[in-house]
Amino acid sequence: MMTASRGLVEARMMHGVVIKDGLASEEIVGAALVDVYGRLGNLVDARKVFDEVATRNEMGSWNSLIRSYSRHGQPREALKLFNRLKDHKHLCPNNITLVGALNACANLGVVGEGRAVHDYIISKNIEVDLMIGTSLIDMYSKCGSVETARELFDGMRKKDLVTWSVMISGHGVNGQVKEALELCDMMVRDYRLKPDNVTFTSVLSACSHAGMVKEGWEYFNAMKEVYSLEPKSEQYACMVDLLGRSGKLDEALEFIEKMTVEPDISVWGALLGACRIHNNVDLGVYAAEKLFELEPKDAGYYVLLSNLYASMARWDDVKRVRELMKSRGLQKPPGCSWLDLDGKMHEFYVGDKSHPQSRKIYEKLDELGEKLKELGYIADTNLVLHDVDDEVKEDKLSSHSERLAIAFALINTGDGEPIRVTKNLRVCVDCHRVTKLISKITGRKIVVRDARRFHHFEGGECSCGDYW
Repeated sequence: MMTASRGLVEARMMHGVVIKDGLASEEIVGAALVDVYGRLGNLVDARKVFDEVATRNEMGSWNSLIRSYSRHGQPREALKLFNRLKDHKHLCPNNITLVGALNACANLGVVGEGRAVHDYIISKNIEVDLMIGTSLIDMYSKCGSVETARELFDGMRKKDLVTWSVMISGHGVNGQVKEALELCDMMVRDYRLKPDNVTFTSVLSACSHAGMVKEGWEYFNAMKEVYSLEPKSEQYACMVDLLGRSGKLDEALEFIEKMTVEPDISVWGALLGACRIHNNVDLGVYAAEKLFELEPKDAGYYVLLSNLYASMARWDDVKRVRELMKSRGLQKPPGCSWLDLDGKMHEFYVGDKSHPQSRKIYEKLDELGEKLKELGYIADTNLVLHDVDDEVKEDKLSSHSERLAIAFALINTGDGEPIRVTKNLRVCVDCHRVTKLISKITGRKIVVRDARRFHHFEGGECSCGDYW
């Protein structure tokens, strides 16, 4: 199989030949180069070629670059390009463009932008075919609007296996596990569709979100026994996550040792995450060592191990892991939360004071802090990963990025309006507890999408049932 680096070398060689032969000005050649560079993840060169050919109204280059931005971690750039295309005098977004834009909205979790794309589809009388319909369901699900996603799903006359799997997954990540499993059973029973590995990943992930070990085993065993499907890494990882999160760490390790495929980073990562939840240092170190062998440059796994040590107040070990990260040139990804308000993205980092409304945001947090204390809230300072005194720890917790985003939303939206925030990391236990209380204090529904799932906070409760 050709590696990405080798593919990039060959793409650049091909590009050189194109320039030498005077073909760079050909629209179809330029579009192909944008597509090749984009598929290889080289968005800089893809954009350079695009800027050279896009002025000549070549539609393929727009679609390729929007799709590439969305797939390779730059969904904001994808949406900027889509909005630029909407204003183009001679070109109109087609189905491929719209799917790329919807995928970008799904990746960002910005339902406002997603609704704008949906409104554009309606205003232009564009047919919602299977591809667009499935993308809309995926977008609304990944933006926390699972009810809207289900309405669209139920209204689609034609649905394929991908559509069903997307909706099952949408229910699962939004805490509607019963609905996810019922939908899977309906698909098989009433529509005679045979689930594939992707479907089982959605189902097993849903079981994991709710700690439904018995049901998870039943679905996993059915893969082979009923549908003659060989489990892949994704399904194995879901089972390790399911077993580990429910506290069955020894069973999870035994399961890994009996796997018919070599455990990859998703499997060991699931085990390490479970060890962090249940404070099993020895097994966590073992899983971390496996991860460091497979993916030595992923800072996230070092952070997980550091968090595990910190939860046990093993500060010397925390320091050792951080020094190892530093020696390997790795940095912990900063906690970041964002929300879409009136078509504008607002980003917040932990302790952030760069926002124009920063003073009002911290005043709102202080106001909420007083009300939290009246409800008996005491900060869980054991969750802060620095060996400092409790007063400093409490201050660090109170300025976590999602709290800043929620305070901003409370200031800038009307009473009763739902608040939707996306976070790049897993929400911490203390912030989860605080957000439940804020939803009770303010009477607001607060939807937080973290790195793993959605949390729908309402009336002091969360859709996850405090299991995540």
